[in-house]
Amino acid sequence: MAALQAQVTDCRRCPRLVAWRERVAREKRASFRDHVYWGRPVPAFGDADARVLVVGLAPAAHGANRTGRMFTGDRSGDWLYRALHRAGFANQPESVDRGDGLELKGVFVTAAVRCAPPANKPKASERTACRPWFELELDLLERMSVVVTLGGFAYAQTLRILEDRGLPVPSPRPRFGHGAEVDLDGVTVLASYHPSQQNTFTGKLTESMFDTIWSRARELVDIDS
Repeated sequence: MAALQAQVTDCRRCPRLVAWRERVAREKRASFRDHVYWGRPVPAFGDADARVLVVGLAPAAHGANRTGRMFTGDRSGDWLYRALHRAGFANQPESVDRGDGLELKGVFVTAAVRCAPPANKPKASERTACRPWFELELDLLERMSVVVTLGGFAYAQTLRILEDRGLPVPSPRPRFGHGAEVDLDGVTVLASYHPSQQNTFTGKLTESMFDTIWSRARELVDIDS
């Protein structure tokens, strides 16, 4: 897994994303002007022996694109790792930078697209170009039995890939909605609203709603143990 993630960080398949992530890393946000931005594809993070896979959309321009770790250095990450800590999947609730001591147990965090996209909107071609990295991770996550998808983009891409890999995804595909659960004969996909500021500031996603997802993930893992 470490060798795979090293390959991910060298990827330059998508010219638009390469140009954007590097521009953001040069120009920076004023509040981070003294930070050295990562500015590359962001590797997945967590326990390579995980039972639970978490799939996000893509790195945030001034979050993971700055810190070099998934969901680290922004409000979405604050929500995610607090929830994982409450559910017993993380050793601490904070995720500030790559050297902060955060460790995950039983959880592996990745994203459908590995480079920060303009306006948080990857193109379909970029989603397709990034897909092989996701598939290689699935090959290595041999004990994975639960996939938590954060947002509709990650949900759709996950079901698309799992169906192509031979899992019995219903047709038509189940619609995305917070708390939606799809049983795929050995793998359960759980859908959650993304912990973006757009969702958390408006109350569309509350911490109790988010906790319900991780409690269910824990329950499914314990049942399958």
